[in-house]
Amino acid sequence: MEKKLIVDQTAEFIKSELAGEGSGHDWWHVYRVWKNALHIAGNEEVDLFVVELAALLHDIADWKFHDGNEQIGPQLAGEWLESMAVDQQVISHVCQIIQDISFKGAGVPTVMKTKEGMIVQDADRLDAMGAIGISRAFAYGGNKGREMYNPEQKPEKHDSFEQYKSSQGSSINHFYEKLLLLKELMNTKTAKEIANKRHKVMEEFLSEFFLEWDGKD
Repeated sequence: MEKKLIVDQTAEFIKSELAGEGSGHDWWHVYRVWKNALHIAGNEEVDLFVVELAALLHDIADWKFHDGNEQIGPQLAGEWLESMAVDQQVISHVCQIIQDISFKGAGVPTVMKTKEGMIVQDADRLDAMGAIGISRAFAYGGNKGREMYNPEQKPEKHDSFEQYKSSQGSSINHFYEKLLLLKELMNTKTAKEIANKRHKVMEEFLSEFFLEWDGKD
């Protein structure tokens, strides 16, 4: 099957699976990651077919919504790509990217093995930053029944993926436990430039948030 047709059908499949999801991991998140990945890839020599498929399938079954199961995403992505008769080497590459893409805690390395993986990881992390990232943080927190902010609960540095997965911190703590750390974790020059701007947006938001929290605005 023609590569463009496979990408188009994969996009339609993911759209049908994730449309209307309310935690910030919906089709439009995937769409933005897809388009960000293409933008970043425009400055790199990579296999665009792998980049597009990995971007589209990276949240097909996020561990956060499947009892911490890290294997279900790569498994379902592989099954879909096999049904589309995609080359096995491409399937393995895409599934490895999906396996490795997630942030796993401040003290846990998340190194991508290929340039294609670096691009998709950057695109996904960019969508957790800036105005979109702020919006998604509170959408996810509300979906999980977490407090918006609790000044008696301090942010943690998670030194293992298991510790990170079991965290029940507030949405504001999530900024310090993950979102504000992403700027230094970007892989590509293009993503680093975008991340600098989005990082400042989050810093400005937090400054205003705490002024209002203390009644000093």
